[in-house]
Amino acid sequence: MATITTSQIGNGTTAYASDIVVKDLDLDVSNRVKDDTPVLNMCMAKKRKVASTLPLWTNDVYRLPAIQAVQEGMAVSSATPASNSRANLGNYTQIFQTTVGATGTARAVEQSGGDPQAYQEVKQLIELMFDVEAQLVRNDQVGTKYSGQSGVASSSNPATQLTGATQTGRRMGSLASFAGTQSWNCLNGNITAFVTSTNSETADTATSNTGNVVVNANGSNYYSASGVSAFTNQQFAPVTYKQLVTAAEQRFNAKIRTIVCPTSQRTSLSDFMPTSRSINRVNSERGDTIQTYEGDFNYTYEIFDSWIMDQTTSTINSSIYFLNEEVLQWGSLRDLGPNNEIFSNSDSSLDQYIMEGTLCVRNPAGVGVLNNISTSGTASGSVTARASATVVRLSTWGGATF
Repeated sequence: MATITTSQIGNGTTAYASDIVVKDLDLDVSNRVKDDTPVLNMCMAKKRKVASTLPLWTNDVYRLPAIQAVQEGMAVSSATPASNSRANLGNYTQIFQTTVGATGTARAVEQSGGDPQAYQEVKQLIELMFDVEAQLVRNDQVGTKYSGQSGVASSSNPATQLTGATQTGRRMGSLASFAGTQSWNCLNGNITAFVTSTNSETADTATSNTGNVVVNANGSNYYSASGVSAFTNQQFAPVTYKQLVTAAEQRFNAKIRTIVCPTSQRTSLSDFMPTSRSINRVNSERGDTIQTYEGDFNYTYEIFDSWIMDQTTSTINSSIYFLNEEVLQWGSLRDLGPNNEIFSNSDSSLDQYIMEGTLCVRNPAGVGVLNNISTSGTASGSVTARASATVVRLSTWGGATF
């Protein structure tokens, strides 16, 4: 009698007709995500309910200093009261959805991960959060607010690296379209080397102003190069972020303490941010040992990285957000949940999950974008301050100029 080996009974990997080994099926399939969605988490921490597809909020700024040399005994006139102007800002709500479908047989058979309907619900709802995060951090035409339906975002510009460019539904503006400060690295400090493009709210078409930072009151803006050679990328250096933060905080009480960068740039930023041994830089929740950094403005910076930014940031303009978390808010029109019209079709089920909401940036001064940063750019040792004309404090939102 021959000794029984797996050559007679199979080893679980050969044809089913000759392989009689019972397969070792692990039903506990990992469905965890290592990378989070940092900007969405910041917004959700201050979530509020909105009641329309274009929620508004008020933005106040301080006026510029004026000469004050009042004569003794001067009479008060009707021209004395200070201006009480303020700007209403708004952002359209955007609908995000995912659909899960399975047949009755697919749900009945034993399989990895268990019930495919339940498994896909967990997996796709996580992926839905990725889609929301991608919209929040976009720095291209798809990241501008738009009332929807009549136009199509163009994907013909290779600099924008668009995905989902044929989506014509109502769209919210991203962080970039509400950023109060923008910083570029134009060749020779040439202010005409970048383009400000503005979408109208009724059609997804863009008009561009080369060399001028002008935000249309009836739309929102995004920035691009007038040509591949118009920008030069450089490595991150303290002088570049100090310029941006200093310009961003002028006339506003919006202290910037948080950095959101592409994961590919996290290590580079960590190396060049000022650090202090007196700061506890261990965050057990994130499993991170390089987290906070002592800056030159009497407070610390916290860096969050987002792998999603690596998927949406232009290959020409690598962008890093500097922001105050307190100015970000998620306005929820419809909380994430199943659609009321979920139905079963014969032996199949179809579940749709919908989430509708928008990004609210209470004070655009709390958001700045540092463009043209790349780990393969000009070495940090040779990086100098950018021309002042390319570190721009935007002064127009929602029809009001400050």
